[in-house]
Amino acid sequence: MPKQEAPLHQLKNYLPEGSFGGVVHYLLHYKVQLTITRERKSVLGDYRNSHLNKNHRISVNGNLNPYAFLITLLHELAHLFTFERYGHRVQAHGQEWKNEFSKVLEQFLAKQIFPADIQQTLLKTLQNPAASSCADTALLRVLYKYDKKREGVLLIESLPAGALFSIRGGRVFLKEERVRKRFKCKEIATGKIYLFSPVYEVQAVNTAN
Repeated sequence: MPKQEAPLHQLKNYLPEGSFGGVVHYLLHYKVQLTITRERKSVLGDYRNSHLNKNHRISVNGNLNPYAFLITLLHELAHLFTFERYGHRVQAHGQEWKNEFSKVLEQFLAKQIFPADIQQTLLKTLQNPAASSCADTALLRVLYKYDKKREGVLLIESLPAGALFSIRGGRVFLKEERVRKRFKCKEIATGKIYLFSPVYEVQAVNTAN
């Protein structure tokens, strides 16, 4: 099954040390149904508000490192807090959500849970949180350092121009120049041009004979 409800005592396996108590406080207080999912490439977490006889529901990808898991969970909790206060009257990632996310994030930053590099990046995030962690390049870059490394997998920004790389599904690309915040890359099979985030994970293609 792609999802499993997470017994609260098992949540410690996914969270950084020192964060469990604070997280459980909110989950219990708001009667949140938390599920841990398999990896989803387009989203790290999800929130569904309480409705009729259903509780608030939050899902978080189970493959995230503990720091990324906590940040994603706090992101979704901020949606819950925003709904409790404003209902559906505000934008999903509007100023109201940004305020709620900044407040709950600040609480956990005060606990000194995060390594110094993540802490510094999150302090900058407090000023204007991104709508998605996937859209925050600086945060993704620093969180990547704490991921379990897979052989041959690296960030596209670490490849030199002219290098070949493949993505999931086996499609092969040639890395070209940087265009503003993204890298221009040509798909070998079709010649089409795509723009990739510098922190997109790819597999280097060995061209040696």
